[in-house]
Amino acid sequence: MAMMPARVKYRKMHRGNRAGIAHRGATVAFGEFGLQALERCWLDSKQIEAARVAITRYMKRRGKVWIRIFPDKSYTKKPLETRMGKGKGPLEAWVAVIRPANVLFEVDGVSEVIAKESMRLAASKLCIKTKFISRHKVG
Repeated sequence: MAMMPARVKYRKMHRGNRAGIAHRGATVAFGEFGLQALERCWLDSKQIEAARVAITRYMKRRGKVWIRIFPDKSYTKKPLETRMGKGKGPLEAWVAVIRPANVLFEVDGVSEVIAKESMRLAASKLCIKTKFISRHKVG
């Protein structure tokens, strides 16, 4: 089951602005360890789900996982070899807008070694550079 909003006012959205760094959601708030984005992108709901599965599989149902991002932006795409005009294309996917410093996932209740490895596996499922952060150790 892919993540998406239950309902939105308008189905098709503008592309928006991805400039700047994340001011909110840039620190570990719930868990002990986190995975922080170092680049900007649109993360698809499928990518988020793949990363979540990688984390929970490695942790073997120990500890707790928080997903700090949610795909609440729709993006559209026109079919291949379609001429210009004829309106905006059909909805392609739901994405989360990721800016540098956004904390994507958090975990707690496991050792740092397990947390680090589970975050490494999750990072390999994402299309951006990330870094492992801890609530206590800076950097």
